[in-house]
Amino acid sequence: MNKNLIFKKEKIGLGKRKQAVARVFLISGSGNLIINQISGDKYFQFNTTYTNLIWLPLKKLNLNEQFDIIALVKGGGLTSQCKSIQLGLSRLICKLEPTNRNILKPLGLLSRDTRIKERKKYGLRKARKAPQYSKR
Repeated sequence: MNKNLIFKKEKIGLGKRKQAVARVFLISGSGNLIINQISGDKYFQFNTTYTNLIWLPLKKLNLNEQFDIIALVKGGGLTSQCKSIQLGLSRLICKLEPTNRNILKPLGLLSRDTRIKERKKYGLRKARKAPQYSKR
């Protein structure tokens, strides 16, 4: 990624899932995926499921060979990072062209998954795991 590129705030798609937060940028190009300045395939350990999930919004709109995706991600695991990039990309596409919303919304690509880790409670080992009960 060229460090001289200056990204405008209105051209950023923000996606979140669990603890992962992704900032996504679209640049006209030939269909490259760059995550945290690393190739997308290498970042996701050559797992095609993750890369296919990220490209899904652009494939549904037949735009996958026209743009390069640049994402800055932190927090969470690989799956939640992948889903947060997908949400950020979908939001960015809708921000740039509002008519795309009608296509992406029924597919569930604009819905934020609000499930997060439940907090640990006192007297328990984890959020819900209790110590073993002894009758005698």
